[in-house]
Amino acid sequence: MIRALAFAGILTAGLAWADVDPKFAKLRDSAEAIEGLGNFLDKYVGDCGTDVDCKKNTETFRSAANGKKFYMIITEDSVNNLQMASYDPGSQTFVMNLTPFFPASSSAITGGAPTRTDANGNPVLPFMSIKGTVAEGGNAQSVARMISTKTLRLQIVFSPQGLWSLPKKGGKEKITGVKAHIDAILVSVGRTGEQVGLYLAK
Repeated sequence: MIRALAFAGILTAGLAWADVDPKFAKLRDSAEAIEGLGNFLDKYVGDCGTDVDCKKNTETFRSAANGKKFYMIITEDSVNNLQMASYDPGSQTFVMNLTPFFPASSSAITGGAPTRTDANGNPVLPFMSIKGTVAEGGNAQSVARMISTKTLRLQIVFSPQGLWSLPKKGGKEKITGVKAHIDAILVSVGRTGEQVGLYLAK
């Protein structure tokens, strides 16, 4: 459930490493850094009940945010949705699969909008493929080890596009999230900032 996965570690843009792919850097620098994913989701989704002023503030924030680029960092200990997909020893290139599901508070940002949930009531989303090249002296095992030992962090530029909702398991309540266009994702080693993989939307 979203609530059970609600603790994504987020940093502001000021803590990001500057030496990154120039195309990613351009997107990042044109985006607004969020100070916390939970805070952003609370403002965008809203949990207002019958509070009229709260609903107005949420609608105002959502309207201003839709289509705008935002930037966030998900720290190493919170990257639970990344896995090794394939490796080409000839070119030393590889592909990582990322489930574009970034939870906090009682909601989540997702790449696109899920249309169904799995047997456990979690939203089902297609993988995003992130390509990379193995560093000198590395191999597929070294990349897989970085993923499994949680040494990688994600820098993400995204544009919210509205809300989605699906019935919770049992069908009596709903889970709600933010549909987003993922503009770019940079995967890097948290300790050094070394680029490991990059996704740029076409």
